[in-house]
Amino acid sequence: MDQFMRAALEEAEIGLSEGGIPIGSVIVHDGKIIGRGHNRRLQKGSAILHGEMDALENAGRQPASVYRQSVLYTTLSPCSMCSGAILLYGIPHVVVGENKTFPGEEELLRSRGVTVEVLQDERCMGMMEQFIRLKPELWNEDIGNI
Repeated sequence: MDQFMRAALEEAEIGLSEGGIPIGSVIVHDGKIIGRGHNRRLQKGSAILHGEMDALENAGRQPASVYRQSVLYTTLSPCSMCSGAILLYGIPHVVVGENKTFPGEEELLRSRGVTVEVLQDERCMGMMEQFIRLKPELWNEDIGNI
């Protein structure tokens, strides 16, 4: 696992330790992390703070050129909302920890020219599988099933 996916996984672990949903993300520009975050919907009572959205928020305002040269790492395939933000800001490359527990909008991203790499990392899968098994009601709320 490279250092950036490891950082995203660390964010997911922080979210889990806070009682939240274990999804983490980092945004990398020019070999440096400029934004990191984790799903904080439960912790903040937020409707939108998925891991990717939190990383974007924590990156602060950036010139469009920075986003267009960045890579977003996320432990789980991005949902429709997060994929929309990726497209809006023109992030050209997304590295996904796993997409078995949630397939996300990878085809949408690819259809719009985004390079999507899926690692199928066992640690990312194991963390999500355990969370979904232990707290299905929170998972279903997060992805809009209830």
